[in-house]
Amino acid sequence: MQWTTIFKKEMLEYARNYSWIWVPIVFIILAIMDPLTTYYLPKILDTVGGLPEGATFDIPQPPPAQALYMSLSEFSMFGVVIVVLITMGTIAGERQSGVAELVLVKPVGYFTYISSKWAAKLLLIWSSYIVGMLASWYYVNLLFGEIAFTTVVQVILFYGLWLTLVTTITIFFNTLVKTPLLVGFLSIAVMIAMSVVNSVFSHRLIWFPNNLSSYILQMMDTGTIPTDLWATALIIIGLIVVLLVAALFTFRTREMAN
Repeated sequence: MQWTTIFKKEMLEYARNYSWIWVPIVFIILAIMDPLTTYYLPKILDTVGGLPEGATFDIPQPPPAQALYMSLSEFSMFGVVIVVLITMGTIAGERQSGVAELVLVKPVGYFTYISSKWAAKLLLIWSSYIVGMLASWYYVNLLFGEIAFTTVVQVILFYGLWLTLVTTITIFFNTLVKTPLLVGFLSIAVMIAMSVVNSVFSHRLIWFPNNLSSYILQMMDTGTIPTDLWATALIIIGLIVVLLVAALFTFRTREMAN
């Protein structure tokens, strides 16, 4: 009952601040931006002009799988930033304002408090992400060629694990510090550090979470789910569980200390 109450409170808050409108719109823009730009850029340049007479500007059209992968690339860059920005004050903001203390004296269990907010944020992010990917799939089918719906579902499910991991990392830092801006900074810093580690040791850490996108592209090209993709997905799920447990321990320790 407590879990449901906090979850519904978060849903109501998202409605009041129009998150159910602007977050999906942002994800849709991110998802369709690269495929549309890639397809229409030669036509735009030809219409605008500015090229020497007789010159042509030809950009090879990517295959459908590569076009859809462009949407994941945008999510890996700007999508991660959006997820961190909308999540960095989820718990830290209430801890800073004292609202968290008022909720926890009800009493509300620490795990109930954390997990309900985590689930509410994931519902918002996953809903927006799914809408964005479906919009991308529509335009890719229209402009570049057909991709099976089952393939898109697999892409959505596997890559959604990455966004879930980013959300969980940010939630963890929400329980560690009380300043939302510091939560955002630490979360982005971890993302950058993970990217650097993957760039340096990718030949050794073949199941590192950052390799998820490349295995998803391989899945779209071959039509089968690579073993490395399953292994990477399982590792990400394990990290999510570990981070949730760590968030509970950190939050309970710090609140009891206060």
